Amino acid sequence: MTSHDRTLRLVFPQWQGGNNPPYHFGSRLLEWLAPAHAGPTEEVPVALPTDAPLPVEEGVVARGALLEQLRQARRLIDKHQPDRLVVLGGDCLVDLAPFAYLNERYDGDLAVLWVDAHPDIMTPEQFQHAHAMVLGNLLGCGDASFVAHVPRPIEPKNVLYVGVHDPSPWEAANMQRLELGNVTPDRLARHGSQPVLDWFKSTGVSRLAIHLDLDVLDPALFRALLFARPGIPADTFAGVAQGRLTMEQVVQLLGDVATVADVVGLGIAEHLPWDALALKNMLARLPLIGAPTPV
Repeated sequence: MTSHDRTLRLVFPQWQGGNNPPYHFGSRLLEWLAPAHAGPTEEVPVALPTDAPLPVEEGVVARGALLEQLRQARRLIDKHQPDRLVVLGGDCLVDLAPFAYLNERYDGDLAVLWVDAHPDIMTPEQFQHAHAMVLGNLLGCGDASFVAHVPRPIEPKNVLYVGVHDPSPWEAANMQRLELGNVTPDRLARHGSQPVLDWFKSTGVSRLAIHLDLDVLDPALFRALLFARPGIPADTFAGVAQGRLTMEQVVQLLGDVATVADVVGLGIAEHLPWDALALKNMLARLPLIGAPTPV
């Protein structure tokens, strides 16, 4: 057996955590784009987007649907009890069940590299969308209903951000309170992977899970991102941090860290392929190939 024979690929087209229906299509397209996988693949049942507005339930948009999908994800993971997990999302909340499982599976011998432009440690008091709460939940913080699915919280010293910059004052204060380390885009550009390698060695653990939010990438260079949505006013995301990394920086970093860590988890989130979605919708409206034209 190779080291990857017990790798579960989890397709998780969750969109309600960010209340952004195209995340569903983005996840399915990621599955198609990803290299072939010889091991098991499961898809978490997620309702197709509709035009109906999502309810705000106890301060969280679509709380009930998200918690049910969280339970279904854990059910599928427990069915296979994998050594490794690849998650193709979906909004950032897709990594809650997989990373919680891995920290239990390895009895706390797990570090988490959070490659993202945002800290993802908010609570319902700051924000209604649960995709911005996922890392806080993994640390045992925030909404009790989501934290209940993390029997063994990850230790803050075992978490490192790469790519976070310009957090809100509340986020910055809580990053400091939790003593969460951060390699900013500028620091990565100056020093390369070395600060990340040094951090991993300092944790004393042997295994690593990587959360890769594609919005860590520069939207001027990669357009399948929330911030590159076509046709929106230029100031739509004013004041919200946007990614500054290149694909080559991400590939180099993750390749380097894999030389010193046993990578047991990789979650890829927040893929919004606007051009492919527009083409899909156009094809559906063409004669012969699309929907029948009323006579």
